[in-house]
Amino acid sequence: MQRKNQVLLSFLKIRAVVNGREIYPLADTRPVVIPVQENNPRIVVTDGYHITAPLKLVYHDVHTYCFKVVCALSDEQLYIGFAVLAVLYLSGFFTGLLVLKVFSFIPVLYLLMFYYLNRKDFFRLIPVTH
Repeated sequence: MQRKNQVLLSFLKIRAVVNGREIYPLADTRPVVIPVQENNPRIVVTDGYHITAPLKLVYHDVHTYCFKVVCALSDEQLYIGFAVLAVLYLSGFFTGLLVLKVFSFIPVLYLLMFYYLNRKDFFRLIPVTH
């Protein structure tokens, strides 16, 4: 299992939980090998608040699975939100219009709502083909 290098994921402490018992921290830059002793393991990825839907693996044809953990909030959304915040706030600061300063917090509210309300779909496991 491997984490995709995303800005937001580098700030979170993400772990893979196998069968509700074994916990493996997922490093930001290198793959993590998770040995499984039994067939049909259930794997979830969590940061303590967000959690993926349980993924049940079956070892009939393939004995090795590769996944990437990705965040539903892309780097582009994060960068655009920061740029809109900066432009609106600086415009309000230099023009003296309070309404622009107030509107500059809309990207922050959007990102916070996305982070807290999108709990089940915030992380995704994407299969990687060799």
